[in-house]
Amino acid sequence: MAEQEEITDPGQESFVDKITDKLHGSNDDSSSSSSSSDSDSDAKKTTAAPPSPVKEEIGREKPVHKVFGGGKPADIFLWRDKKISGGVLGGVTAVWVLFELLEYHLLTLVCHIVIFTLSMLFLWSNVTIFINKRPPPIPVVSLSEEPFVGVALALRNEINRTCAVLREIASGRDLKKFLVVVAVLWFFSIVGSCCNFLTLFYLVFVLLHTVPVLYEKYNEKIDAFTEKATVEIKKQYAVFDAKFLCKIPKGPFDKKRA
Repeated sequence: MAEQEEITDPGQESFVDKITDKLHGSNDDSSSSSSSSDSDSDAKKTTAAPPSPVKEEIGREKPVHKVFGGGKPADIFLWRDKKISGGVLGGVTAVWVLFELLEYHLLTLVCHIVIFTLSMLFLWSNVTIFINKRPPPIPVVSLSEEPFVGVALALRNEINRTCAVLREIASGRDLKKFLVVVAVLWFFSIVGSCCNFLTLFYLVFVLLHTVPVLYEKYNEKIDAFTEKATVEIKKQYAVFDAKFLCKIPKGPFDKKRA
């Protein structure tokens, strides 16, 4: 009898274990299904949530700001601080009026400014010595080396980059880029014959203070118009290429490259 009890006990325990395992499995399945349903509902909530207007605004304003380097020059050109931008534009306008409209010369202006500054400091020194019996503290002007070195390095990098681009165009690999550069240089040569360098610089400066702001404000309309113009230009270039450019005989450089 004892042996039969010993034999039947493991079978009973295994049967009970199976029942408990099934119960635990059903509980686990229900908990996993509930957790998955909760996660699905959370995912739906996150996907259904509308994007914040701050991100849209930043995404719209970032590209134009990055084009100008994203620093103080970009803030000035995009009128982030109206006082600074207006002051810079007003100063450049005053310089253009002096040299272009009033026909003032640079050397004359520099000499007059130095004469006026020295006269004021000389009178101030004598008056201060006469009243206080001691010389006034005239400030010492000393320019640091870092900004000039930074400007020189930036100018050198831009010149090297321009020379590399011109060298690539002159190698004859891209006819389209060559024609675009020639057209742009021809346009600037015509503009340069109509006005001097100072007026051209002032016009470019005014355009930099107006065009980016207008593009940032009306970017959707300008992008749509630009896309239509680009498609039309590509069609005209394809016709020009089929009629004229394809008939130009290729040189030995293209044969070697092929």
